[in-house]
Amino acid sequence: MAGHSKWANIQHRKGRQDKIRSKLFSKLAKEITVAAKMGDPDPDKNPRLRMAVKEAKSVSVPKDVIDRAIKKAIGGDAENYDEIRYEGYGPNGVAVIVETMTDNRNRTASTVRSTFSKNGGNLGETGSVGFMFDRKGSITYPASVGDADTVMMAAIEAGAEDVESTEEGHVITCEGTDLHEVSTALEAELGESESTKLIWQPNIQTELDLEGMEKLMKLVDALEDDDDVQTVTTNFEASDEVMAQLG
Repeated sequence: MAGHSKWANIQHRKGRQDKIRSKLFSKLAKEITVAAKMGDPDPDKNPRLRMAVKEAKSVSVPKDVIDRAIKKAIGGDAENYDEIRYEGYGPNGVAVIVETMTDNRNRTASTVRSTFSKNGGNLGETGSVGFMFDRKGSITYPASVGDADTVMMAAIEAGAEDVESTEEGHVITCEGTDLHEVSTALEAELGESESTKLIWQPNIQTELDLEGMEKLMKLVDALEDDDDVQTVTTNFEASDEVMAQLG
């Protein structure tokens, strides 16, 4: 889990927030449209759509953008997107999973492949690094919902696997297949979560020094700049000293 929270901290510190904000909004809107198109347009009857809407709200996507994305799916004028996962290695052998949503498979495959090779990595076959990650559910609550013990008890009752509590808040982890059930039970106990989503959690991590982290960040930044890319997950591990030097 360390990799996930640290990565969020890097992006924040690097001041990329404004730059990635508009990209993030459009990626979340795309996910909302696809989720609404695949299932019921009512978030209460469509778990995937409910998660997508919640994720969008957690990063302050305006309500009209969310509503427009749902209407687009209902109106039938939404593009057809394929969801494709790419796996590869970044600099220093770091495992990278790239999840994409595309209306042109060839374009996306070509862009992802060239982004890897230009940034010291290489694209592998599907499954080449997947075994280094587990599919998990991640549910986030603000620190204000209660202390670590309160949240831990609620998480155990709900059937979660792990809780990481910090000053920023609580991150509860469960099996990916249990996410809907666990998040529903938690919401009955703790109220609405800030974020509920599926993640790739590394089960094997690759330690990086400062130079390795800088190279990896270049690759991830380049991948995230692609409009077809929804999420990028890596299995890096870095010491606090290295993280502090990144600035």
